[in-house]
Amino acid sequence: MRTTTALREQACQVLEANWTGRFTKPAPRLYPHQWSWDAAFIALGWMHEDQERAQQELRHLFRAQWKHGLVPHIVFDRRARGYFPGPGVWETHRSPDAPARIATSGIVQPPVHATAAWAIYQQARDRSAARAFLEELFPKLAAWHDYLFRERDYYGEGLVYIRHPWESGMDNAPLWDGIAQRMHLNPGDRPRYRRVDTTLVAEADRPTSAEYDRYLYLVRLFAEAGYDEARIREACPFLVQDVLFNTLLCRAEQDLAEIAAELGEDSEPFRQRACRVAEAVNRKLWDDRRALYFDYDLVLDRPIWVRMAACFTPLFAGIPDGLQAARLVSHLEASGFFNWDGSCYSVPSYDPNGLGFSPVRYWRGPVWININWLLIEGLARYGYTEHAAHLCRTVRLLVERNGFYEYYHPYTGEGHGSEQFSWTAALVMDLLARRPEWMQWGVRSTRRRAVA
Repeated sequence: MRTTTALREQACQVLEANWTGRFTKPAPRLYPHQWSWDAAFIALGWMHEDQERAQQELRHLFRAQWKHGLVPHIVFDRRARGYFPGPGVWETHRSPDAPARIATSGIVQPPVHATAAWAIYQQARDRSAARAFLEELFPKLAAWHDYLFRERDYYGEGLVYIRHPWESGMDNAPLWDGIAQRMHLNPGDRPRYRRVDTTLVAEADRPTSAEYDRYLYLVRLFAEAGYDEARIREACPFLVQDVLFNTLLCRAEQDLAEIAAELGEDSEPFRQRACRVAEAVNRKLWDDRRALYFDYDLVLDRPIWVRMAACFTPLFAGIPDGLQAARLVSHLEASGFFNWDGSCYSVPSYDPNGLGFSPVRYWRGPVWININWLLIEGLARYGYTEHAAHLCRTVRLLVERNGFYEYYHPYTGEGHGSEQFSWTAALVMDLLARRPEWMQWGVRSTRRRAVA
């Protein structure tokens, strides 16, 4: 058993080892560049150890912001070689809005950045430096959110859409299986490529090549459209109003309102927009019969009834009312996602009873620490402190027993994907700093059992 101090030091060592001097890599080998929502989660860890690095994490990301506000999901480090798909695949030079001297991807990831920026300010030891940081970042955050509402809320519903599985952050989630199956690719539609990821981690942990074919088909579609949103919208087979993305946008708008108020700016437009998103999530994505939030497929104009851990994340933004929250927590306990008896390291990313569940394949079943962090904060927000504390303790058990991995087998706790993963370390650091009493021992029992 490691002491809390020792565990925090080990988590900090992971971030230190992945620090490039300008940003923090998600992992030593598999992810050599900067990823958008990774940067926000990583900043939440750095803020407890090094305020300047926490601020630098977001500064570096937003230097690559596109002219119309888009924050790219990857900012490429020109010194790093061998990653696929690299800048040559994205061809972002086709867009007049892309930055001229910084290589990026042409899609986005969930908007956690205002939430991270506000947390950095609240935790700051040097308040004047933190205030200057907020003043610098505020217009960029506002432009980022404006882009999403302007370009991605095409129907004016208060819900933004994503147009690539990678934009959800949950690349190969079973959510997208139905869409992938109707994306029939002819031989000429399959780009030639050589994957690098499966040479660095176990192939069984990663998305399949059939899934990668479709990821790259979409990237080529975007590039050929010159990254013009209207043209993409007309041709794209993947247009989804995602629960997790819109939840995080709602919370980010709430936090941007706090930033605006702190800086003496008008906060009301952000508060109104946050309320509008929350109302839309409840109106369109809440399924009252199933007591759960589901994604919505805009192409087929129907819900995607797939149970993911992300279906519970509206708790993080305070979107459900009290009765909805109670029904969500009951569902969480009854569905196999949450286990008091220790038979599973909660909460796996996908329904353990769902078709195609895999305890090791990326977003098809493993436990991800960032999703658990969102659920911990959401459960605490509604007063479910025993549930939140239980998740904190299982998070600690995972890293104590297995190290700081990208994701974990939900039954054995074995680490999978990349080792020395930055957001795992960062979010453990945050929980140890802000939830120390919950991170202590006392899990009822977390027993190991093998799964075939």
